[in-house]
Amino acid sequence: MSVTAHHPPGTAADVSSAATYVFAVCGPARPATPTATCGHVGGGPLRLLPVGELWAVVQDVPAAAFSETALRERLADVAELERCARAHHAVVTAAAAVSPTVPLPLATLYLTDERAAAALGVNHERFRVALDRIAGRVEWGVKVYVTQSETTARSAAPVPPVTTMPGSPRGSGRDYLSRLRSRQQSREVNRESALAAAEQVDSAVGELAVASVRRRPHGSEATGRDRTQVLNAAYLLAEEREAELATTIGRLRNSPGFDGIEIEVSGPWAPYSFTDGEDLAGHP
Repeated sequence: MSVTAHHPPGTAADVSSAATYVFAVCGPARPATPTATCGHVGGGPLRLLPVGELWAVVQDVPAAAFSETALRERLADVAELERCARAHHAVVTAAAAVSPTVPLPLATLYLTDERAAAALGVNHERFRVALDRIAGRVEWGVKVYVTQSETTARSAAPVPPVTTMPGSPRGSGRDYLSRLRSRQQSREVNRESALAAAEQVDSAVGELAVASVRRRPHGSEATGRDRTQVLNAAYLLAEEREAELATTIGRLRNSPGFDGIEIEVSGPWAPYSFTDGEDLAGHP
């Protein structure tokens, strides 16, 4: 989830007031107000704000706790960032469960309801297009990894015999360079196999989806040193295709060439990757 405190609620002059925090835009049929979550700690109850015939899911929050300076300090704290992100995501998820929902970025704030409605209303038609696109569809995340054990196994493949000149000492420089070349070749073969598996996964899942987004794979700081991520993608699927997705992933996992390949599936999610909520949030 992106963190974009791009709509600070105000300056020091109005920090004693409340600001309007917007989680998502739904509609046009009036959705049920999400009640499974309470939003951000210290804020008021969740409510619906009309934006034309659409509806924004909003909460009154203390402006002092959500001012630009306060947000910068709070979101720099990992634990506080996680709490805010979880609260935001929980509301978006609850809204998406009952209505087509365009999630807005974390920390989308306006001075007042009127400013929120005006800013969101500027992109009213684009919200409608986005809502039509995602209606009845959900986002799934698919990640593909090659495991370190597979890398090790392949790297430990038999080394081609090396011709040793008569009288050459055992473990000569030529032997050493040959082993290095063999290991490098094994790593390259391993990576090519993993990338081929990733393309196979992307193609198979892509056939089920109406849209997909591929992102830069995460590095070892996120995946751990025991596995390398070779596919990091999101797919927009019709809700009723969940069983097909599970069948496809199961078939791929048992396919030849997938030894040492992990396929991680997450979802269903609100369609964060397919609605461009940050751009649609407009300006206060």
